[in-house]
Amino acid sequence: MANMSCLSLVVALAMFALVSSPASSTSRRVLEHPKVQNGFRVKLKHVDSGKNLTKFERIEHGVKRGRHRLQRFKAMALVASSNSEIDAPVLPGNGEFLMKLAIGTPPETYSAILDTGSDLIWTQCKPCTQCFDQPTPIFDPKKSSSFSKLSCSSKLCEALPQSTCSDGCEYLYGYGDYSSTQGIMASETLTFGKVSVPNVALGCGEDNEGSGFSQGSGLVGLGRGPLSLVSQLKEPKFSYCLTSVDDTKSSTLLMGSLASVKASASEIKTTPLIQSSAQPSFYYLSLEGISVGETSLPIKKSTFSLQDDGSGGLIIDSGTTITYLEQSAFDLVAKEFTSQINLPVDNSGSTGLEVCFTLPSGSTNIEVPKLVFHFHGADLELPAENYMIADASMGLACLAMGSSSGMSIFGNIQQQNMLVLHDLEKETLSFLPTQCDQI
Repeated sequence: MANMSCLSLVVALAMFALVSSPASSTSRRVLEHPKVQNGFRVKLKHVDSGKNLTKFERIEHGVKRGRHRLQRFKAMALVASSNSEIDAPVLPGNGEFLMKLAIGTPPETYSAILDTGSDLIWTQCKPCTQCFDQPTPIFDPKKSSSFSKLSCSSKLCEALPQSTCSDGCEYLYGYGDYSSTQGIMASETLTFGKVSVPNVALGCGEDNEGSGFSQGSGLVGLGRGPLSLVSQLKEPKFSYCLTSVDDTKSSTLLMGSLASVKASASEIKTTPLIQSSAQPSFYYLSLEGISVGETSLPIKKSTFSLQDDGSGGLIIDSGTTITYLEQSAFDLVAKEFTSQINLPVDNSGSTGLEVCFTLPSGSTNIEVPKLVFHFHGADLELPAENYMIADASMGLACLAMGSSSGMSIFGNIQQQNMLVLHDLEKETLSFLPTQCDQI
């Protein structure tokens, strides 16, 4: 460990905490509804909240869901890069966090999956020809005085990747693992806390099939397309702050003016958002390199480049647990970590993570290399708990990252205890270290 830049961790039962971290030396308008004044705040609950799981078990569950999500992303890239005549969209459609909202008048409360990788807002509706089990009663449009079917001539109906017109605007939204939602597009009032927003375009799903939806009662898309909540509210800013994976306290979503960051320039790391015409919903970032300790890894510049056909690139995503790097880059990270951490490699595969190390017997603290993601204009040095997971009872410490082919994803473990601000007016994304359980 000599001559390397490292962080010291305390290893505890099923968790660890950062002891010290030396300062880094580098450091279209479609429906008429009013702009939300002063924004609003929504509490987010992790899908595994309330379950008696260790930190490693939560990570393992998240990795399994993340692999399904990664397959969906790969299916999207395959469709985008081919000359396929398939019109149905292929979208991620699951996630790790649930948000509470109320639908209709009078308002009925639901929990929906928050998804920064897709756009459509939808819930299951009566009468259901095919519906999955959900934790709350299925929404009945007949009981809401603010419900109305969306006109086929509406620009939001036209914005759907696949729609038909008979009894109003009918949609079909498909996902990469052949899950789908099908139903009627409606205009409805949504309520977030004490803030009600009328005339939001909402999918009323009467035929919903597949896996990964039953954690909630539908989805709220926060992507960049016209159907998303962000676009419909005409709010150029939103941010979220995710608590640690083993924290029982809620995470937070902030919309509008509440999303603004107030901190010194030295505390905030800001990088440009990149747009893809082939994958317009995603939040792409320009990742230029990665450092482990004091070693800048020899990653080819083209490794994280976004191609014109929508393949490649790196997206930031709240719905994927760990970070996935293109195979060649991941191999370099894994090799360098292994050479610097000075611990035996564990090849048991017991955790579902690709790179693990055996902890010394009775150890209470380990030294791990620093990890820096070099985004364009922003060197983001991660706290140790945002990339290393340690469990004394298992005698293991693992890197919370995995390999992929094609697209790379900056996951939510790497984003925990950071305020992540999306500014779509300036086309930037900013990171601010924050104790997310205190906002």
